Amino acid sequence: MDNINEQLSKNGVIFIDIKNTYISDDSVIEPGVILYPNVYIEKKTIIGKGSVIMPGSFIANSKIGENTKVISSTISDSVVGNFVEIGPNAHIRNNCVIKDMCRIGNFVELKNTIFGFKSKVAHLSYLGDSVIGEEVNVGCGVVTVNYDGKDKHKTIIGNKSFIGSNANLIAPIIIGKEAVVAAGSTVNKDVLDGELAISRSIQINKKDYGYKYIRKGK
Repeated sequence: MDNINEQLSKNGVIFIDIKNTYISDDSVIEPGVILYPNVYIEKKTIIGKGSVIMPGSFIANSKIGENTKVISSTISDSVVGNFVEIGPNAHIRNNCVIKDMCRIGNFVELKNTIFGFKSKVAHLSYLGDSVIGEEVNVGCGVVTVNYDGKDKHKTIIGNKSFIGSNANLIAPIIIGKEAVVAAGSTVNKDVLDGELAISRSIQINKKDYGYKYIRKGK
């Protein structure tokens, strides 16, 4: 490991702590990459110039583009484009393709998903077996419900669509271009281009029931 890191350092890779960064001899790290300590890179991974890999990251059998930042995240068997920001604590696995200029935020998991140019999913979401178009916004707590207990199913979301927070997309399902899924919706039917899908239970407010619940037994 010492010899690998020393050679990479001579070739222009920047180590914050060369003794505590772990790189396999079959990986390719281009000049100008910045590697922080407690980073593990293995299994023929390629990292493009100008990228920054922050502490606590594990990358295996993947290609990371140029000027991309990975913060405390796990990436395996996937391809990540240029000018992408990932993490903290994201998990990208099983043949994902992340296009250029995307944002994959904290506690987001992607599995077998194509994530389109300039799209973003900022936090606390799961996208599995999906094709996400360009400039799509995926809100907090969105789940693609891809597994019925027997088979996996696909979710497709068109360009420039907006998926509101805490939405469940029950696959197989297609969300069209420039469509909106309202926050809190569980959607199990296709949404056409330009449509707004709302699926919520009716809210009922019962007077004084809050007092009774909070004060019971006192």
